[in-house]
Amino acid sequence: MCKHILNVQASIRAPCCKQWFDCAECHAEASDHPLMKTTEMVFGCKKCKKVFRKNMENFEEEDEYCPHCDNKYIVEAKTPQMALAVEGHDERMGERFEKDMRLKEDNLKSVFDPDADMSHLLG
Repeated sequence: MCKHILNVQASIRAPCCKQWFDCAECHAEASDHPLMKTTEMVFGCKKCKKVFRKNMENFEEEDEYCPHCDNKYIVEAKTPQMALAVEGHDERMGERFEKDMRLKEDNLKSVFDPDADMSHLLG
């Protein structure tokens, strides 16, 4: 799982050390040598788990798809972004984000309480 690119669709086999990486930054973090450049790349599709080679000198639009399962592995990268956000409200809190200690809460009765009269709720 790549921490640099969230939507990676194929792993790349590094030609220098013959190991699999999701991106060039993962190779840089794990290795003590620079990534060797080559025109023939070896990819491993993350959807069908099959390996294929592509010559990057004459790369065309139809080469953006896995030859085995037609998964598009050349996509715009989604990188993790730092953000602060408020995640919606809790329906149980009655449109309030925090419990307000000043408000008196109703004690909810259960239909399973033998002492409570719930005949009007049973239809």
